[in-house]
Amino acid sequence: MYQFLRGGYLAVTTFFVLSGFVLSRGYMRTQWTGGNLLRYGVARLARIYPVYLLSLAVIAPFVLADHTPGKVPYAGAYALLLQGWLGSIPVNWNTPAWSLSCEMFFYMAFPLAALLIRRANWRNTLAVAAGACCLTRVLSTLGVPDGVKPLIHLADFVMGIAAACVYDLLSRRARRPAGMWLYLPGCALAAALIAWPQALPPGVDLNTALRPLNAVLLLGLALGGGLIARALSSGLAVYLGKSSYAMYILHVPILWWYRRWSHDFSPVLYIIIVIALSALVYGVFEEPANRYLRNRLRRTRA
Repeated sequence: MYQFLRGGYLAVTTFFVLSGFVLSRGYMRTQWTGGNLLRYGVARLARIYPVYLLSLAVIAPFVLADHTPGKVPYAGAYALLLQGWLGSIPVNWNTPAWSLSCEMFFYMAFPLAALLIRRANWRNTLAVAAGACCLTRVLSTLGVPDGVKPLIHLADFVMGIAAACVYDLLSRRARRPAGMWLYLPGCALAAALIAWPQALPPGVDLNTALRPLNAVLLLGLALGGGLIARALSSGLAVYLGKSSYAMYILHVPILWWYRRWSHDFSPVLYIIIVIALSALVYGVFEEPANRYLRNRLRRTRA
């Protein structure tokens, strides 16, 4: 149980697989003209940057008070979402934000990947999935350091694209498999590997082993069926899912202020505050900002 709880950070790789899956489902049939590329770029920026700017504003007093030598370049890297390319840096203002460096890189690479998957079939899709399982190891062999996060985690994003192609191929069948027969064993096996990583053979790291299981988990949930899929489709779960990005990128800035204002740290109270503020931020800031930027583009082009 300790290993499983301590491995919560591994869910970031699930998020990368999910990102590839969702983008592929949303843009699989898109014709990549100049106008569509512009709309895609604005939509991707609107998706992550407004709340990220809010998180920077929240931590700004702590950044200004930080006396780390040479902090100005690190602040610039934070603002431009480049920190994930720098490896270990001596500031921890909002540590989870490194994953947004990966997302921006994936967003830029996706239109090219979308061209390659437009005519996906079983053979090509399975070949891409197999390549995604090996990519991290290949990059390590080529000398790419683990600190270059966007390249290291590109394999997770590619696996998500492959999972979306599998979903599309299964959807063409008269009868689709019940999703619970995928997400239940996928979840159970992933939990077992997180709890007992020593069971993995030499040369296979935990992230690589979890990559296909993340794809199976998300594919099963997308196919639907079973109590878990129905529970995750409820109104409350969907709203919390929509606010989960704000929760992810704001939970460390909120922690900074919580620890400044209170010397008696209550984990339960902290979690309640994070969930409540994230849900509020999604409703009154994130979604309105997203709509504003998209509508602004449409009005400008009109």
